[in-house]
Order: sequence, then structure tokens, then C-alpha cells
Amino acid sequence: MNKPLVGILMGSESDLPVMKQAAEVLKDMDIPYEIDISSAHRLPEKTAEYAKTARERGIEVIIAGAGMAAHLAGVIASHTTLPVIGVPLKSGALNGVDALYSTVQMPPGVPVAVVAIDGAKNAAYLACSILSIKYPEIAEKLKTFREKVK
Repeated sequence: MNKPLVGILMGSESDLPVMKQAAEVLKDMDIPYEIDISSAHRLPEKTAEYAKTARERGIEVIIAGAGMAAHLAGVIASHTTLPVIGVPLKSGALNGVDALYSTVQMPPGVPVAVVAIDGAKNAAYLACSILSIKYPEIAEKLKTFREKVK
């Protein structure tokens, strides 16, 4: 596995400290990933293009983190049928509750899996679980990890 299997996107550079936690989990599990900044509001064309071309580039799961209005995961999900995991980020006056609601309240037919506020690590572990269906080596690493944390 050399090509990225997981795409990690975030709405702005200020989201990087939290979203790097997802990258660290994937690195520990030897899962190749790519990481980028792509705002659903400031860079809507880039965001849509990323989602539309992800599958042909080999991406199998997308993790999207955003705070405040937090439409990044939903916009991505509207342009791909790949699994999208949303990470609502703690920010603004509502400390991430607004981001949680924005991410979890998707219309029927455009699902986004959602983890806890600032839950980038769990987003990566969920991506591992999804990938483990196809990749036995990831299933084994995930099993070993879970046995260690019991």
C-alpha cells in the first residue's frame, strides 16, 4: 500500500492540531493518507473537485474536520459515494456544538458518519474499521490495538 487510502481534509490551518491526531493514528497503523486544507465556504470548487476525484485517485475513506458552520463533511459527501467521517471541531461561541449539529444533520441519501467534538483519533480508528473489511492486515493491526487498550 503506497498510494493514500484515506484523505484527511480540514477547513482551515487552525484545525491542523486536532486533525493531525487522525494522521498519527493512520501512521501508527501503516495506512497511507493524504492531508489537505479545503474550506467548503472559501474554496468550494477545490472541495468539490477533491471529493469527485478521490475514488479514482485511490482514496477509500475521507475524514473531514471543520468547526463553526462545519459544512465540509456534508459538501464532500454530496460529491462522492465514498464513506465520509465528519469531525466537528471545538471553536466559536458554542464550543463545537454547532459544528456537531451541522455535521450530524444530513439529509437522507447523503450520509456522514460523525465522531465526537475534536474526535479525530476516533475518526481514524473508524476509517481503519472500514478499511479492515477489505484489507486483512489492517484488521489484524486493529485487533492487536484493541487488545492492548482493553
